[in-house]
Amino acid sequence: MPDQNLILNVRNLTKRFPGVVALNNVQLKLHEGEFLSLIGENGAGKSTLMKILAGVQLQDEGTVEVSGQTVRMDSVKTSQAHGVALIHQELNLSENLSIAANIFLGREPTTTGFLNKRVIHQEASRFLGMVGLDIDPKTLAGDLSIGQQQLVEIAKALSIDARILIMDEPTSSLSAGESERLFEVIADLRQRGVSIIYISHRLAEVKMLSDRVTIFRDGEYVGDLVGDEITHDAMVKHMVGRDISQYYSHEPNQTGDAILEVANLRTQANPDHELSFKIMQGEIVGISGLVGAGRTEMLDALFGVAPAISGTIKVQGCPVTITSPKDAIALGLALVPEDRKGQGLILPMSVKENTSLASLKTHAISRIFRNSEKESQDTDLMIKRLRTKTPNADQVVGFLSGGNQQKVVLGKWLATDPTLLLLDEPTRGIDIGAKQEIYQLMEELAAQGMAVLFVSSELEEIIGMSDRTIVMHEGRITGEISREDLTEESIMHLATGGDHQ
Repeated sequence: MPDQNLILNVRNLTKRFPGVVALNNVQLKLHEGEFLSLIGENGAGKSTLMKILAGVQLQDEGTVEVSGQTVRMDSVKTSQAHGVALIHQELNLSENLSIAANIFLGREPTTTGFLNKRVIHQEASRFLGMVGLDIDPKTLAGDLSIGQQQLVEIAKALSIDARILIMDEPTSSLSAGESERLFEVIADLRQRGVSIIYISHRLAEVKMLSDRVTIFRDGEYVGDLVGDEITHDAMVKHMVGRDISQYYSHEPNQTGDAILEVANLRTQANPDHELSFKIMQGEIVGISGLVGAGRTEMLDALFGVAPAISGTIKVQGCPVTITSPKDAIALGLALVPEDRKGQGLILPMSVKENTSLASLKTHAISRIFRNSEKESQDTDLMIKRLRTKTPNADQVVGFLSGGNQQKVVLGKWLATDPTLLLLDEPTRGIDIGAKQEIYQLMEELAAQGMAVLFVSSELEEIIGMSDRTIVMHEGRITGEISREDLTEESIMHLATGGDHQ
């Protein structure tokens, strides 16, 4: 693609953090109206570069040119003034404010010193119309779905006349329908000359949408793929620097006794439906279903986050009562939640402090005093076992990449030596290399006799890693599918409310 219509040119950019070189002499080019995907494993430097472009962080070396002009993005305001807008993976809307107030937050039109609400609502409606969102701008942002919030963020970017729109994992929390609507809006934006930088671990999306793909690995620029070069295998090879010949390597184990038996369980979220199933020792069982099927709510009931209304639970053959996570932990259960940042970690705390949280009482000296030596041993073991990329055990966990944060969550629960591991979307928002490492860990744990029950919205993952799959629809179990019968069609038949065949 010729450089005369170059809107963004990043050259020789370097960014260092204590103990880590996040970006080393990287480059990136973006043309007017181009859809450019930026891919790489977690920790490759993608988000760091985007934060520099958005004015959130400053580079140590290198230059950024916008429309041929060298600029230093020393603030978000400066970045926006040059037409750059970043939509974060964790959306930044103020849920207690209206849509209109969010769109013009900090840039409110005034008349004689007073807010001009008429203009705010009128202009907000115009920008909402540009993204196809037919909704009253006075509606509270907290009342919107995630997909609608995503579109409001885009409307906000359009309100600052963004020419470069950076989207970080925009579909990670969207339903299929919401994703399709987002793609339609993106196509419309490109027709208006807006350039898109798209960060995603969903390589099928990248292949479908991209004009060009730029790959980072370990903080360095690896290369570009264009047109027919953009294939799944080529992207994986460039990202990880090797071929992944056997992405899913699951082999069924010899199962033992029942670890978990659930009968007629009714959850707070779906009290009209009873759930019954068993999980055996050494078994990996997937839970599939569409958004709103009640999968997470079922795990929350099993772990005591939202205790079940009625029904019976047996752990290793014994009837139990689980009214809190404390009860579940004592029974050998562990839950890795879907929201690792909000529920799985305390981000300002260190890797060691997070790893030891769930087992503090178990390892405490005389059940009173913290056992710092045991905590250090467990943390070092989990860092080594899970191959967590961190400078040391005292690193603040908020500074780690998404994949490595997920490993810290896993390590925290493995340190409790559970017999049943509950995983809710364990690979959401992490790169292909880290995904494979988690699959290998699941395989190893099952081979050692642990039972694994995991929720996933990725059908390939369910088919690749399950011994059998429980399928849910609107709060009820519509059927179970054995490994030999697992197909996308068989899962979707049950996930959409079909009868078990």
